[in-house]
Amino acid sequence: MAEHQHFSNSESSNGLKNGLKSRHLTMISIAGVIGGALFVGSGNVIYSAGPAALIAYTLGGLLVLLIMRMLGEMAVLNPDSGSFSTYADRGIGRWAGFSIGWLYWSFWTLLMGWEAFVAGKILNSWFPFIPIWGYMLLVTVALVWINLRDVKNFGEFEFWFALIKVIAIVLFLVFGSLAVMHLWPWGDASMLGGTTHLTAQGFMPNGFSSVITALLGVMFAYMGAEIVTVAAAETKDPAKEIRKAANSIVWRIILFYVGSMLITVCLIPHNNPLLKDPTWGTYSVALTALGIPEARHIVNFVVLTSVCSCFNSALYTCSRMVYSLSKRGDAPKSFGLTNRNNSPWVGVIFSSLFSFVAIYLTATESMNIYDVLMLATGTVSLYVYLAIAISQLKLRKKLEAEGQNIPFKMWLFPWLTYLVIIFIVGALITMIIEGTYFKEVVYTSVLALFIVGLGICAQKFNWGKKASPKQEKAAQARINLSDNL
Repeated sequence: MAEHQHFSNSESSNGLKNGLKSRHLTMISIAGVIGGALFVGSGNVIYSAGPAALIAYTLGGLLVLLIMRMLGEMAVLNPDSGSFSTYADRGIGRWAGFSIGWLYWSFWTLLMGWEAFVAGKILNSWFPFIPIWGYMLLVTVALVWINLRDVKNFGEFEFWFALIKVIAIVLFLVFGSLAVMHLWPWGDASMLGGTTHLTAQGFMPNGFSSVITALLGVMFAYMGAEIVTVAAAETKDPAKEIRKAANSIVWRIILFYVGSMLITVCLIPHNNPLLKDPTWGTYSVALTALGIPEARHIVNFVVLTSVCSCFNSALYTCSRMVYSLSKRGDAPKSFGLTNRNNSPWVGVIFSSLFSFVAIYLTATESMNIYDVLMLATGTVSLYVYLAIAISQLKLRKKLEAEGQNIPFKMWLFPWLTYLVIIFIVGALITMIIEGTYFKEVVYTSVLALFIVGLGICAQKFNWGKKASPKQEKAAQARINLSDNL
């Protein structure tokens, strides 16, 4: 049991290459969060919650800030490719580390299929001579190949693709700000009303319940901030990089998301039907109002880079998560195998399987089946955050009792940690009672309970763990006896 109680600096990361640089980690941390959910999906949140969507994105951002601080506290002490799964294992029990690791893996591996589908749709709209599934196959194979290479190749890919997203967002914030201040010379003057749209139809037209309901969509968008603690295990100075990332990433994300939402609700009415049209999305509607020609194609290009970047980041994270699970005996040993580039190649290929399922379903025009699968991961972020908070609570108390120095601490411990736990549980209950996201909560809970059941069995029956010294001695005696025979 000692391995579950004490921290060490290199345990689960052995075998992986320290090929990521600080600039890679900065962009990886941003890339994992900024995807289609910002450029397209946020339109639904604005349409349902009105300008009060700002509150939902701010609350979500504050929650992620606290979660990242808790995760940072644990990760600085013990950088690990399994991140919060490893900490749940040590803080709560093996069943918890097993469960949250596989649940998290399920989310990202299913999301990759959707990212590939979106990429295929965009490319098919430009060059229709190749079917959507053909582009999906091309994107999937290319990104699998990248992840089988040296980790620095993954880092470079993420850096440049994330940079495109960041530049696009910054330009949007600059152009939008000029329009809000009536300094933008083009566009539809009737639509660009400065700040009048903030209150013209009420700041919270559908009540506060719509804000709480919108929180799930917001949390789905913010999912990925925690990837930085996974990737940091493959840097030269993980503790330093984690500390830097935990201090800066959340503020950047809040700025990008909340800033974009503020600009959007100022520029256009929240009930513009195009906001909930998946072929348009938030940025396309706003930029069209600004009079920018071919705005939809420009945004589609940015969305294409975003979904490819998110796919790449998700595949990286999934492969590292199953690698860590394998090293702890919670996944087949083969998932811990690395190739000559120090990439966990079995984990990479296994994690891409659902993407190939999505390709098949698209080719057979059965992609609606994938919708049901995605429902089962709709609230994974809240379960992951809950596990992080409980792990930090338990580990912090253990470490303080042992008198261990904690260089990077959660604020106002334990009260803020308790507050986060209460908030997450309250949000889940509200979502069930309110009903909009009832299916997402229920389906995810069913999947989580199934995985927890497997985790409890793994702990109870010692699946995948090394035999005790006595059992190993007995086994060796049997081998020696057979040799003599």
